[in-house]
Amino acid sequence: MTDNILKPLNRRGFLAGAAAVIGTPTFAQTIDGIEMERDITASTRRNISSFRSMTWQPYFKSLRNGAILVDIDSRVLHYWSGDGRTYKLYPSSVPLSEDLTRRGRTSITRKVVGPSWSPTANMLRRNPDWPRYVPPGPDNPLGTHALYLGWKYYRIHGTHDARKIGRKSSNGCIGLYNEHISELFSFAKVGTQVLLI
Repeated sequence: MTDNILKPLNRRGFLAGAAAVIGTPTFAQTIDGIEMERDITASTRRNISSFRSMTWQPYFKSLRNGAILVDIDSRVLHYWSGDGRTYKLYPSSVPLSEDLTRRGRTSITRKVVGPSWSPTANMLRRNPDWPRYVPPGPDNPLGTHALYLGWKYYRIHGTHDARKIGRKSSNGCIGLYNEHISELFSFAKVGTQVLLI
């Protein structure tokens, strides 16, 4: 009887195995056997990031002043202009936990280019080493632009840390890439209706 001892893979062996797996077509198992996975783009309209396009009608009575829908579960922000001609979809960061998440209707009450930031008392209790104030600039957690909402302490803003986008990573706010918040900032206005679901 021979001893079959598994040797650890070296880098070359690992890469060769990974290449073989990556080059293999994706299959979906069915009751009758194995078949190729169907193309989802034939039945669902999606953008390059795989976010689902939506229409505003199930969520808003009108597009008066434009509309923003934030889908917390999908981690995406939808924007429709007041005339309905512009529709934008942006990946976002969302609150870390359900107790930090606010859902419901509000609106944009203020727009700020180069916002400053001060953590709330609750944030400082959870993170006592955080600074008490961060001026506008490249290290500001609110990024380059901020849309203040009707709810105290809640904003849609940019972020200096792009790793947060697409994750549960905020203390309640909705974060966008700085280039996306800059674009949204140019579209949205004070009074734009906002719904978080």
